[in-house]
Amino acid sequence: MRFLSAFFLAAVAVISGCGDAADKAASTHVPFVKTWVLESGSPGSLSLSGTVRAQVESPLAFQVPGRIVQRAVNAGQIVRADDTLFRLDTRDLEQGEQEAQASFEAALAARRIAQDDLKRHQQLLVHNAVSRQAAEQAELMVREAQARVGAAQARLKQARNALSYATLVAPAAGVLIDMTAEVGQVVAAGQPVAVLAHDGAREVQVYLPEGRVPPAQAVLNTAGQTVLLPLREAAGAVDTQSRTLRARYSVPADAPELQLGSVVRVGFLDDQAGPQTSFVVPVAALSERGQGPQVWRLRDGKVTPVAVALLAMDAETARITGPLQAGDVVVALGTHLLHDGMAVREHQK
Repeated sequence: MRFLSAFFLAAVAVISGCGDAADKAASTHVPFVKTWVLESGSPGSLSLSGTVRAQVESPLAFQVPGRIVQRAVNAGQIVRADDTLFRLDTRDLEQGEQEAQASFEAALAARRIAQDDLKRHQQLLVHNAVSRQAAEQAELMVREAQARVGAAQARLKQARNALSYATLVAPAAGVLIDMTAEVGQVVAAGQPVAVLAHDGAREVQVYLPEGRVPPAQAVLNTAGQTVLLPLREAAGAVDTQSRTLRARYSVPADAPELQLGSVVRVGFLDDQAGPQTSFVVPVAALSERGQGPQVWRLRDGKVTPVAVALLAMDAETARITGPLQAGDVVVALGTHLLHDGMAVREHQK
């Protein structure tokens, strides 16, 4: 019995020793990371992709619900003001108009009866054949009948308006850049069925990095010409998801024609960057954890986050500026696994 107890205690000690060794090995494990060395950059000049938009873009919708029975246009088609775009099934609307018309005629008839009754009471009152109270009651009935006529007339006008709303027309001349409804589809009142880009002024819409005040002018190079675009408007707040600020720059009337929806490259004089230098890093080096873009700088075997401003981005690289220097080493892959002060080892190629 003593021999079995001693054997059991020895086995437990061995197992515990193995577990402690594994835990110690796990605690001292330092992961490898792929890194990127920052090279000498150039003074930060901002260049962004923008989308050509119409200054006025109207989502079009019916003011009444119904089922679409006709679609008279297609996406990309040029339309004039008051051109028919869609039609709804009008059977229910026509019945509503007939009901309102009948109610209006009934109210008119009731008013005529009340007026005749009042006239009769007034004649009898002259000969003291009825009381003054009865005459006043007849006068009150005329006023009530007149009010019912006004209400019925308003309902009839609403029914006629609803019938006219069954035909959706273009509010202005322009190009239909989007069509989302088809024949047979049942739509609700206010549900967008198309988007109309109005004729006239064109703009370039861009999204600026967080923390950047939209410059007063942008520069567009198109068809061999350099065009200055004045700032027309900027969003009042940064987008919560992309952490960017929307701005729209007006295209002068004498500029070369730009196709709606096309992507163009616009530049800005970097009057806010000052002496800061921009660096190019892989897109995967950027980390976004709800506090704006940042990179992870590797020094003395440990990583620390560095907040940066995003100047431009393409499919593979991003141009950033921030408190960085040429020669700094940043983590280029796997930033989502890092935390401040974490020890890592640089992967050797």
